[in-house]
Formats: sequence, C-alpha cells, structure tokens
Amino acid sequence: MSSPRKLIIAIDGPAGAGKSTTARLVAQRLGYVYVDTGAMYRALTLAALRRGVPLEEEPLAELARQVRIELRPSADGQRTLLDGEDVSDAIRLPEVTQAVSRVSAFPAVRRILVEKQRELGKDGGVVMDGRDIGTVVFPHADVKVFLTASLEQRARRRARELRQQGVQVAEHEVARELALRDRLDSERSDSPLRPAPDAVVIDTSELSIEEQTERVLALVYERQRCNRAQG
Repeated sequence: MSSPRKLIIAIDGPAGAGKSTTARLVAQRLGYVYVDTGAMYRALTLAALRRGVPLEEEPLAELARQVRIELRPSADGQRTLLDGEDVSDAIRLPEVTQAVSRVSAFPAVRRILVEKQRELGKDGGVVMDGRDIGTVVFPHADVKVFLTASLEQRARRRARELRQQGVQVAEHEVARELALRDRLDSERSDSPLRPAPDAVVIDTSELSIEEQTERVLALVYERQRCNRAQG
C-alpha cells in the first residue's frame, strides 16, 4: 500500500496571531518541514539595513538576487541563514520589524522570494506560514488556514517574545507598530494580507497554542481522510 501524498499546508495571518508557533508544532506532529516565509523578507531587510541599501524597489530586488537566504530545519523549528550567518535572532530586532513591511511591499522583491518559496514547498510535506501563502505562493494548497487575534492580544504576545530576547518594550508601542504593519500589509497592491476565499479563519485570541494547533491538525486529518476516500 502506497503512503499518502504529503500535503502543502498554508498558514497565513498578521503578526502575533500565533501562526509561526502553530505552524512549527503542526509540522512536528506531522513529520513535515516547517517553512517561515516571513523570515526570508526579514533576512533581506536585515541585509539592506546592514549594507545601507536604500529601501527602494530596484536596489532591494538586486540585493535579493545577490544574497543567499537559507531556511534550515532545527530542533526548535527553523534557523535562518544570511550568506551563511545564522541571523535567526537578529531578524526579530525592532529595527527590522519596523522596516520589513516596506521591503515586502515591492512587487519585484516579492516575485524573487515567492519563487524561492515555491521551490521549497513544491514536493509537499511542508507547513508554510506567512501572509500570502494561500493566496499567492500556493493558491492550490491542500489546507489553508488564516489565523487572527485581537490587536491587544497580539501586542501582548509580541512584547513577551521581545522581552525574552532581552529587548525591553512597552505593549502600547508594540500595538502601535503592529497596527501600522497591519495597515501596510493589507493595503499594499501586490499580495495584500487577506484570507484566501477557501481558507478557514481561526481567531486565536482566547486559544492556547495547543488548542490552535489541534484545530489546524483536525483540518489536516480531515483532508487526509478525503484524499484516501478519493484515492
């Protein structure tokens, strides 16, 4: 008996909705590869800030062609390498967060990175999280989920993450930055942040990580059952 086809699972949503942690846990439970596509945009942003590259479309697109961005599985989910350097922590710094929406809004930049993302996931067996996985990167993904949460809850979560990294921030400042990023991501002309028409929207405001992980896994198991019935 042949093993079931490995699925492509897309998890989208705004910052702080819990998509990265949920995607990582879902991948672990399924034995799939976890791919945080947002880390690619963050790595490019970090490279631009370090090199003094103007945050404009053509210079950034040229930089995207030049740098080597790698996403490697690890015990804690994924490490992000920029030209061989592990920048997994550096890409989460506030200055990167403040600039990444501007960088990711340029169509030429997105085209380059979307092709890299499609190559990573083309054979299935992946859980990819981002902002346009279900709408642009893999519009025919087997399972599409859009996680959301209240701004207050997302700011609380993100502030806690930053403090764990040694960055002291006030929740109201984080909330302001998240609100601005939400607006920039939702209003950009290329691949705006929005649920795919066939995505299952899950509000995680009152859910634990384990609860939201179980909800996504239930969708995956249902899809696997449908595939077996059809096969």
